[in-house]
Amino acid sequence: MASSKKPQRSLEEIEDIILRKIMLVSLTDSIVADSRIVYLEMTAAEILSEGKDLKVNRDLVERVLIDRLSGQFPGAEPPFQYLLGCYRRATEEEKKIANMKDKNIKLELESSIKQAKKLFVSYCRIHLGNPDMFPFNSDPKKSNVSPLLPLIFADVDEFNSGGTQPPPRFLEDLECYKGISVGEFSAAFKGVEVLLTFPVGVKSLVNHPWWIPKGAYLNGRVIEMTSILGPFFHVSALPDHTIFKSEPDVGIDCRQADLLSSFTTIKTLMNNLYDDLEKVLFTLLKSSDTREYVLQYLAEVINRNPSRAHIQVDPISCASSGMFVNLSAVMLKLCEPFLDLNLTKRDKIDPKYVFYGNRLDLRGLTALHASSEEVAEWINKDNHGKAVVPSHSSDGENRLLQSHEASSSGSGADNPTSSSGKKAKYTFICECFFMTARVLNLGLLKAFSDFKHLVQDISRCEDSLSTLKAMQEQSPSPQLQLDIARLEKDLELYSQEKLCYEAQILRDEALIQQALSFYRLIVVWLVGLVGGFKMPLPPTCPMEFASLPEHFVDDAMELLIFASRIPKALDGVLLDDFMNFIIMFMASPTYIRNPYLRAKMVEVLNCWMPRRSGSSPATTLFEGHQLSLEYLVRNLLKLYVDIEFTGSHTQFYDKFNIRHNIAELLEYLWEVPSHRNSWRQIAKEEEKGVYLNFLNFLINDSIFLLDESLNKILELKELEAEMSNTTEWERRPAQERQERTRLFHSQENIIRIDMKLANEDVSMLAFTSEQITAPFLLPEMVERVASMLNYFLFQLVGPQRKSLTLKDPEKYEFRPKQLLKQIVHVYVHLARGDTENIFPAAISKDGRSYNEQLFNAAANVLRRIGEDGRVIQEFIELGVKAKVAASEAMDTEAALGEIPDEFLDPIQYTLMKDPVILPSSRITVDRPVIQRHLLSDNSDPFNRSHLTADMLIPNVELKARIEEFIRSQELKRHGDDFSMQSSKAAIQRTTGDMLID
Repeated sequence: MASSKKPQRSLEEIEDIILRKIMLVSLTDSIVADSRIVYLEMTAAEILSEGKDLKVNRDLVERVLIDRLSGQFPGAEPPFQYLLGCYRRATEEEKKIANMKDKNIKLELESSIKQAKKLFVSYCRIHLGNPDMFPFNSDPKKSNVSPLLPLIFADVDEFNSGGTQPPPRFLEDLECYKGISVGEFSAAFKGVEVLLTFPVGVKSLVNHPWWIPKGAYLNGRVIEMTSILGPFFHVSALPDHTIFKSEPDVGIDCRQADLLSSFTTIKTLMNNLYDDLEKVLFTLLKSSDTREYVLQYLAEVINRNPSRAHIQVDPISCASSGMFVNLSAVMLKLCEPFLDLNLTKRDKIDPKYVFYGNRLDLRGLTALHASSEEVAEWINKDNHGKAVVPSHSSDGENRLLQSHEASSSGSGADNPTSSSGKKAKYTFICECFFMTARVLNLGLLKAFSDFKHLVQDISRCEDSLSTLKAMQEQSPSPQLQLDIARLEKDLELYSQEKLCYEAQILRDEALIQQALSFYRLIVVWLVGLVGGFKMPLPPTCPMEFASLPEHFVDDAMELLIFASRIPKALDGVLLDDFMNFIIMFMASPTYIRNPYLRAKMVEVLNCWMPRRSGSSPATTLFEGHQLSLEYLVRNLLKLYVDIEFTGSHTQFYDKFNIRHNIAELLEYLWEVPSHRNSWRQIAKEEEKGVYLNFLNFLINDSIFLLDESLNKILELKELEAEMSNTTEWERRPAQERQERTRLFHSQENIIRIDMKLANEDVSMLAFTSEQITAPFLLPEMVERVASMLNYFLFQLVGPQRKSLTLKDPEKYEFRPKQLLKQIVHVYVHLARGDTENIFPAAISKDGRSYNEQLFNAAANVLRRIGEDGRVIQEFIELGVKAKVAASEAMDTEAALGEIPDEFLDPIQYTLMKDPVILPSSRITVDRPVIQRHLLSDNSDPFNRSHLTADMLIPNVELKARIEEFIRSQELKRHGDDFSMQSSKAAIQRTTGDMLID
């Protein structure tokens, strides 16, 4: 008896039926009830020719889909509607198979349908970006309206739009605009732009849950990937984490042959994106009904990404650099109406927005000078007994955004209120200003910082690679080869990332110049808070200034440094206001607390030096600028001193780099007559003040750097000797050889850097001492100067000079002949200005390095290297004077005999001439000795309590006793001499009488 059961279909048969039903296709020419089903005759013939069954499966879906979309079939739906229908039918089929008993078949079919749905979504995206890819000729009049628009209308306002509801999760899978590549965003953006032409569309857009996503796990990255505008802001050429990688990948797609073309294309596309995004925001900001939504969205993006300011950024929790650079460009466009040449609307920016506006989290940011406690105290005083409302606010203020006078209010309990109970309002200009400053800090300026670190990584990688290759040549090993391969791969990756930054930022001069215009507004506004561009600054820093975020100034300086290194980026940019700002604040720790920030201002000036920039406008800044001529040298000298103690654990090394920048500027300014005159006047006025401190630190640095360099040269020569003994070197273990080789290259770098800095310092001593000698010859300074010069002379022409011979001294910036000339010039310059003849005695007092023979040895070297004969003669004469002074000092010391301990300075153990009492420890010391100590350290050397020169108490009684002791010893010596002479005379008389008799 035949079975009544239907034969059970195989998985392949079920999959074929479902996929054909979803895609409305047939591979056999048979009569079908549904007129929408299309017979793909050519596709079927191809499949048969390949020996395959005429069944649609997951491997054939994309092929079938492309043939269906590419063909011309009577009555067929347009591509987007067809794909949307496929997605809807696939969703229905998923529901049908949800209750299948056979779990294995169910899982396979679910997987197949899921894969098909992904393809439908993917081809929807392709069609939106490239509408002409799949031709459709049923309507000769092509519509400019995106087919996505009715779906968005229906989704956001199903009752009023009249549109067809999209299938469940279709827009989520399409991610609306997420993942759109640079080349595709304009077509998708068209849907948003058209949406904004309808009042209901505008309202629906900002009220949609995706406008500002909510949720417990909301962070910067979530907003970027899920908010309506976020995916558009995500489109970027900048590198991002691989999970969120966007197109184009410049490092891979650009080939060296067409780099310029690729850069131009990407720059154009990105600028189009900036324009489109700005238009959308501008449209929404124009309406008082939607303005607040835009400001809330921007504030949410900013407030959810504060850690983007950190050196290391978590890519999972923070939005991408691409989003924030794009947002930077858009915010700058919104600022354009109030960045006019005269910055006429800067009075609309209220500094108290930082404390009373609650839209942005600004209070936790590091301030220019005030501590958080000082800010809190100031706010409490400000609010005590009165309401705080910005004077420029107005309840009725509601002008068009084009004039940027539109007002917007913050909300929340912390917002200040007026007597009527209304929340304080801030103009749009004010809100836009502070938002742009924050966005630039987290966006464009962070990208510059990342680029700088990337360049440093490349440099370090190249240095390491060079070192490893040198080691591999000397002692090859498989591990070294692996390390070299790894570094080469890293270097290739870094280089690709560098191209990405170049494509989107470095070659966009317009973007950089827009940012410079904004930061010009910042510095002019800040200066307005302290009374305008004039010096000297008020003695007390206003709290409105002191409490503002430090990054406002830091970012301005970073941008100037970066722009200065990009050709043409500063063309046409007004730099005078920046120059004034730098001169005013670089030496003002009472206004800007952070010494590194003030040092960064010097770095800006360093970039602008005419000899470096080759710019005539830059020359005018330095040589024809009133504030510059009057205060630049003075403030550079002051900062040179202030930077001794930065408060950082790296301050010892940092100060050399900072002083290097200052020294380069000072060397240039010395060649400008007006600045040199200013310098001489400062040295005269501040002889016992800042100039003496400057000189002291210059000498300290010179001694340390040269000493460090010369010692390192001796160590380097030992390493060279080890490595040149090939037999002995090869016997050492490979690891030891590698470590010693690394040490060798490290020493080379240290010597090169230290010698360069030492040369700079000695050069400054040489050229300044020619015209400014008085400070060098002060009692508290002259012996220190003499000891330094003697030490350098001893190193350069003393017994061990031959041990400093290097194979390639120029490689290490070691120029002993030039150094010797400069040292001798300092000797001669000071001798010329020594009207009281105290310098020779100071030279001879140095018991560590002074040797009369060194002067003759140095003179011989000078003759061989062609030094001016007059200089050599003056130097020899100084040596003779020092020799005489040494002899006289020995006679004086012998004449004084044994000096009582109470007359000796407890630090130097020399006879005190001007004893003073230290107020805290009550110990008596010689004034020149303690003054020399105070130049470097304002503390009592015996108990570390605070001490300054004006606190010293003259020990009048002890000074009188010392003077009496000296007189008595001299009288005693004269008495002995008189007695001796009398005895000689008596003997002579007696002898004479004897001869007569």
